[in-house]
Amino acid sequence: MPDFSRMEGVAAPLPIANLDTDQIMPKQFLLGTDKSGLAAGLLYDLRFLPDGSRRDDFVLNTPAYAGAKVLVGGANFGCGSSREHAVWGLLQSGIAAVLAPSYGEIFYYNAANNRLLAIVLKPEEIDEITAEISNPAANRLSIDVAAQTVRTASGRAYSFRMDERHRQMFLEGLDVLGASLKMLPQIEAFEARHRAENRWARVLPQAAGAA
Repeated sequence: MPDFSRMEGVAAPLPIANLDTDQIMPKQFLLGTDKSGLAAGLLYDLRFLPDGSRRDDFVLNTPAYAGAKVLVGGANFGCGSSREHAVWGLLQSGIAAVLAPSYGEIFYYNAANNRLLAIVLKPEEIDEITAEISNPAANRLSIDVAAQTVRTASGRAYSFRMDERHRQMFLEGLDVLGASLKMLPQIEAFEARHRAENRWARVLPQAAGAA
């Protein structure tokens, strides 16, 4: 994966408190056996009317916020079920970062492990950013992961903090599997030591074949 030391793009205001994972990725889009095709389901009931026609007044359907790379959300963003599809759908739709005052815990770690940047800022800072980007002429944000800073079009800067492990994953272009594989020598050394010290737990090839 490419590194993610700094990004800049259109930010869309989505000031909805307690936006849960069923709203982010409705259950009817969870029928596949892989991650593909989830962009079509992102925020479906907010983007479309019951008859399937577009809600032209929904922020992501408006020309000014088309192709948004950042969502600025409300408190408890991503609460509800543990479905990882919510994170995958956001990423497939081109969303690289979310800013909110708080998150559902499972969503937050699903996001970090899949390299969706979930930034926590103070409620009053989120309110200031939301007010600024609600003006389409000032709807861009830049995010510097190395410096842990968000900057608005007007030049306002906001600091955030990340777990150091997740910060390094973004800077090095790694998801959680890639980060684990960086420790492959240590994993293999532990495996060899464990087998040597616990010979009774080792399954012999011929025994495995007989089973």
